Parts: sequence; C-alpha cells; structure tokens
Amino acid sequence: MSDLLIRGADLVSRGRSDLLIRNRHFAEPSEADGNADLLDADGLIALPGLVDLHTHLREPGREDAETVESGTLAAARGGFTAVLAMANTDPVTDTAEAAEHIAALGARDGRAQVVPVGAVSKGLNGVELAELGLMARSNAAVRMFSDDGHCVWDARLMRRALEYVRAFDGVIAQHAQDPQLAGTAACCHEGEISGKLGLTGWPAAAEAGIVARDVQIAELTRSRLHICHVSCAETVDVIRWAKQRGINVTAEVAPHHLALTTSEVLSYDPTYKVNPPLRPHEHVEVLREALADGTIDAVATDHAPHARHDKEHAFAEAAFGMLGLETALAVVIETMINSGLLSWPELVKRMSIMPAQIARLSDQGRPLTPGEPANVILIDPAARAVQNRDNSASLSRNNPWHGRELPDPVVATIWAGRVTYQKER
Repeated sequence: MSDLLIRGADLVSRGRSDLLIRNRHFAEPSEADGNADLLDADGLIALPGLVDLHTHLREPGREDAETVESGTLAAARGGFTAVLAMANTDPVTDTAEAAEHIAALGARDGRAQVVPVGAVSKGLNGVELAELGLMARSNAAVRMFSDDGHCVWDARLMRRALEYVRAFDGVIAQHAQDPQLAGTAACCHEGEISGKLGLTGWPAAAEAGIVARDVQIAELTRSRLHICHVSCAETVDVIRWAKQRGINVTAEVAPHHLALTTSEVLSYDPTYKVNPPLRPHEHVEVLREALADGTIDAVATDHAPHARHDKEHAFAEAAFGMLGLETALAVVIETMINSGLLSWPELVKRMSIMPAQIARLSDQGRPLTPGEPANVILIDPAARAVQNRDNSASLSRNNPWHGRELPDPVVATIWAGRVTYQKER
C-alpha cells in the first residue's frame, strides 16, 4: 500500500495541517517523500471516521434488501469506518460460528470494519440466553449483545444477561418496547394522529417503562447497559436520573428521531414507519437537547434496509425501518451543528469517540495524530444536495429524505489507510 499524503486539511482544533498515512497508521507529515499519493484537502475538515452502533446489514438471509458489501459501501459514503451489525439475520447471530461468519463476511467484502452484535437470547425468542460467552471468546470477540427488534421483556433473563457479560466487559443493548403496552401491531405514536388515522398506538410509556426497569437491574448487577434508539422525552428523564445515580448506562438516538415528527405519518407513506415510531415535535426538541448535553451519548443510524415488496404496503402492514447510513452525518449537521447545539469536537465525540468506547473498538474513534490508526473522513461542511433515493449505494430505497435538501458533506472516507469512498470534486 502506497503512502497517502492528505494536504491542507482543517483539523478543527489544530488548524490546517497535512496528514501522512503509512502502513495503515498516521505518520509524521515531514516524513513524506515524492512517492506518496496526494489527496488535496484544501477547504475540507478532517474528522476521525464515524462509528455506527446500530446497523442492519441483512446478510445472511435477506440479501435482496442489503449485503455486507452494499451496506458498508453506503457506510463509507456516509463517513463511517466501522459498523456494528445487528443480530436479527437469518440465521440469527446467536452462536460463535454465526458471529465469526459475519466477521468473515466483513473482512472479505467490507468497505468498513464490520463488528458482529450477538443476540441476547437464542433465536431472539426471549426465553433462553444465547451463547454469550462463546461469542465473546470467539475470533469475532463479540462485546455487544442485543435482541434488537425484540425487547428482552423477561426481567430475570435481562438480569442473567447483564450478570453474564460483566465478566468480559460486555454490554447489553436493549430495544425498549413493553409488548403489553406496544405490541407487534403498534406503529404510530399514541396520540391525536394515531387516533385520526386509525393506527395502533405506541405510547412513550412502553419505552420509558422498560428503561426504568433495566437501569435498576444494571445498578443491581453493576454491569453495562445500552439503550437503543431513544425516541421520547420520558426516556431521557429516566436516563438522566440513572446517570446521576452513577449507573453504568449509555444511550443512542437515531438521526430520524432528531429531525422527523409524527406529522410525516399523515401521508400514510410507509417509508416513515419505524420502530420506535416518530414522535411529536416536543419529544424531538428534548432529544436534541439530551444529545447536546451528553445525556444521550451517541448517534446511531438504525439503518434498516427493506426490499420494495416488504415496504410498499398499507402503512399498518409494511415493514418497520428506514435507511440511515448515507445521510446520518448530514442530518446531524443540519439539526445539531447548523443550529448551534453541537460544536464539531462534540459531534466527533457523539459519532466517533463514544460509539467506539461503548463497543470497545480500540482502533476507532482515535485522534488524527502520528502512531494512531488511519481512520479519517474529509468533509465539506458547506456542500448541500437534494437527496435522491435512486442514487443510494444500498440495495434498498426506503430513504425518508428523498427529495429534501440536506448537507452533502462527505468527500472521502479512509478506513485503515485505504480510501473506501471518494467523491468527484
């Protein structure tokens, strides 16, 4: 691999500088010679590569919707150098062999680091613990476990899982959805709009109640708990209370919950059917404030590709989920940077440093300094474009931003010293 010299990048807090990449790591720019490949970064900001805690790559089992190759190309186009692949594949990632298979697919086809997430329960059925220890000790070295798409509803099972992963510094990531308050038919925030449209309601209490239970179990077990895709103000209150007590809990928010509201559902467009559902404006405001003040630790895409025949149905029958990898940074810039709620260093913390720490990825979220792994993105913060779902690297087209103008920031993504995406300038 040739040396790569990135010339004249803005390093945010350190001013303009050159970055030299040699042997997959940053080296002293003064050591560059005439044989290095050049990448002109004049007018661009250099940031550590982004890390997504919550990606559905669909492979194996649903390669019609996404593959590791297509999903990680979308990730690279969005500025991500690592993605955590959720366990709801077919077969489910609930054994060491399944986790190693995901890791092998990532090593073979990935345009970003692919980190398997193990299931908490066998088959995601919420009855019996999956092979947590074997997955942790496997070559995949799994550290995050989640039944995402299903809530770990049984409190005893959640306690056992939290106790088990404490031994190897693992984390349980909970999809907080009380099935007795929000069952499988729940698809719209419970309120005026769900009543008007005749859609089954998904109340905020169904999320906040599970989180309130789980943070207390985390305190009891002295283990690490992570809350997936926080969507409502009540959950923020619970997480803030738990952190004040010193409970080891972290949380993520999806970009769509920072920008879109329940009013989108008035169109009956199934693109906007997501779990947890879009919430009213007052919840969106609380989520933005919580991300800004650190109550919510990270942004995670919940990238959920679906084939057309699964998504193009009446709203109540359509599959849950929307694309997110290619637009996540754009949405965060629009809602958090351009509004003044976050600075660039704070964005790096929420989208790179904290996700890497939560997932225990030692090579990600690192400073852009000599000796560190060369995971970096170059962005143009002023660039904007109208989103077109047909231009996506994903195999699916359920893009909620189609037709909207958003920032178009990512110019180049470099993972482990290799350029995985570069936009024509």
